[in-house]
Parts: sequence; C-alpha cells; structure tokens
Amino acid sequence: MRSRTFLKAEQVTLSWDTPGLWAGVDEAGRGPLAGPVVAAAVILDDLQPIKGLADSKVLTAKRREQLYEEILAKALCCSIAQASVEEIDRLNILQATMLAMKRAVEGLRLKPVKVLVDGNRLPVLSMLAEAIVKGDALVPAISAASILAKVHRDRWCEQFHLEYPQYGFAGHKGYGTAEHLAALREHGACPQHRRSFSPVAEVLR
Repeated sequence: MRSRTFLKAEQVTLSWDTPGLWAGVDEAGRGPLAGPVVAAAVILDDLQPIKGLADSKVLTAKRREQLYEEILAKALCCSIAQASVEEIDRLNILQATMLAMKRAVEGLRLKPVKVLVDGNRLPVLSMLAEAIVKGDALVPAISAASILAKVHRDRWCEQFHLEYPQYGFAGHKGYGTAEHLAALREHGACPQHRRSFSPVAEVLR
C-alpha cells in the first residue's frame, strides 16, 4: 500500500519549461516593397527592468528610439540580423523572415534555453522554441526585439533615402503607399526593390 507521503508527491504539478535564459524574437519589414527584412533577438536582464516595453507599432518613433538605446544598454545580450532583397526574391518573404530570425538567434552572445517568437511560425533552431501570436504585446523580450528590429530597419530606410531620394523611403519606409507606387511608376524599380512583390513586378513588365 502506498504511503500518504508518496500519494501527496504524485500530485505535485510538473513544469516542463527548462530553467535558464529565454530570448524573445521578432521581425520588421515583411510587408514593404523594398529593403531587407530585419529580425532581432533579445535576452533581457531581470535585474535591469525596462519600463514601457510594448509592440513597436504602438509606440511613437521618438519613444522607439529611446527604448532602442535602453535595450542595448540594459539587456543581457541582443542580436540584429537580416535577409537581403536577393534572398527575399529567391526564397519568398516568409522563408527569408525565418532565415533572418535564425541568424538573429545564432548571433546572440549567450545561448538561450528557449526562444519565444512573435507570430505563428517558427524558424529552424537548435533549442526549444515557441510561437506566440501577438507576442510583441504580451512578452517583454519579444517587445524589445520588435523595437530593435523596427528602429534598425527605419534607420536603414533613412540612409537609403539619401541614395534614392526620389522614392521617399524616409517617409513611407518602403511600404506601398500611394506616394511610393507613384514613384515606382515614374522612376521604375531601384536595386533594393523586391522584384517578387507584385507592385514592383508590374512596373518591370
């Protein structure tokens, strides 16, 4: 007959999550007609909390910039990676995004035991990973990753604007706005336009 002590032990709730460092991962730039898709991976430091982390899309540009610098200063480690326009056109945007995420995780100085990824798809990784829909609004590490990816890509667009000002990248950040589509029709595609995206493909016919 089992002892009461043994019976009580059987009822203990088991947790299958491995203790250790967890990383948050998110991307920026899946929808634009031009430029790379950027991903970031962040491992936050519990001893240095960062106030105001949220989905990058609900923050002002100024607040994103402030948080970007704070994340870089306080996180245990961060990594930003990207997949190029050529890779996007060759692989498709989903696979290129997964590639950028994989590169971001592999670029972390510290290896996490688990990776939390925004969305419903996972890149191929060497550690445990979980996809979390709307994770950029729910998980602080994913929020931090979304901010790093967004600011990094926005800065890329502002730099690229200096080389091709006729397209207005500093304003629309590569998205298919009326201004951008009009510039595409007038000037054609530049080297950083994604030729596999239909609005760009149409002007190349």
